[in-house]
Amino acid sequence: MYDRNAETPAERDAVSEVLLGMRLRGASYSRLRLTPPFGLRLPEGSGARFHFIGQGEAVLLLPDMPPRRLGAGDAVLIPRGHDHSLLSAPGVAVRDIASYTSQTLCKAFCEIRDCNAETCRTLDTTILSGVMELDLLTMHPLIALMPEAMSVGALLDRQPEMRAMLAAMEAEMAQDRPGSAGVLARLADVIAALIVRGWVECGCDEASGVITALRDPRLARVLVALHREPGRDWDVPAMASLMGASRSVFSERFTAIVGVSPLRYVTDLRMRLAAQWIGRDGEAIAAVAHRLGYGSQAAFARAFKRVIGVAPGHVRRMNAAQHPGSAG
Repeated sequence: MYDRNAETPAERDAVSEVLLGMRLRGASYSRLRLTPPFGLRLPEGSGARFHFIGQGEAVLLLPDMPPRRLGAGDAVLIPRGHDHSLLSAPGVAVRDIASYTSQTLCKAFCEIRDCNAETCRTLDTTILSGVMELDLLTMHPLIALMPEAMSVGALLDRQPEMRAMLAAMEAEMAQDRPGSAGVLARLADVIAALIVRGWVECGCDEASGVITALRDPRLARVLVALHREPGRDWDVPAMASLMGASRSVFSERFTAIVGVSPLRYVTDLRMRLAAQWIGRDGEAIAAVAHRLGYGSQAAFARAFKRVIGVAPGHVRRMNAAQHPGSAG
């Protein structure tokens, strides 16, 4: 287990620097009030999924995982958004969330009520469910290494301050106050980010070479520089010089710890940044190529397709189709 108290200031700075690249925000939220028995299926999507139980309880079902019981005050993040279900009890029939009637409360926030009028409302289960954009741009290997579900419960002993935020979410869920939708969305964003950070601080289940590298002060110096200046004309001699080692020693150590060669890491990092800048941010392809140090747009396009799997123009068109008017 990774002991954060044992970190040196340099290691903390390196981890913090890379975590600055973490973008996690709620794209849409639903507040649900359901009378048991209920079964809610959430199909696989492009974003992470976040659930908070405000009242009552639910059972989380994920493929190839034992059922996980969630009680009031529990929060869970499903980082890759795999198909899953929330049930009042095992064995209950399941309905797709899209089959429920929803009411829009404000932009990107709706409410779903499926209640039995003859049942006391204190017996209902209330859930805040969100689709989140999870983008660890500078830590791209970590998303694939994350567990299927990440719960807040494992963090409360290490981060007791989270109890106050969870209590605030419970209070907001219990009351229908003006502006509660915005408050709930912002609290959920913070709690989900803390779940990810807690996993990183615990050593990412001891699975990531990137985190191991960040704990090595000399390698961390190189990684932080790459993340700060991805468009710089990086080569092995320049990176080795930053580490204070020969080219061969640097390359061997970097590859052994991180899992890919230094130049491959630089290219992967640049292309994932490019995918966001072109797709989500709507930047011109030529401008992104220049920003990342490519003198030739054709060379940039070849590298992009090799890493991302599609051409830059395809990413741009897909984003424009999904978000009309967002491209610049």
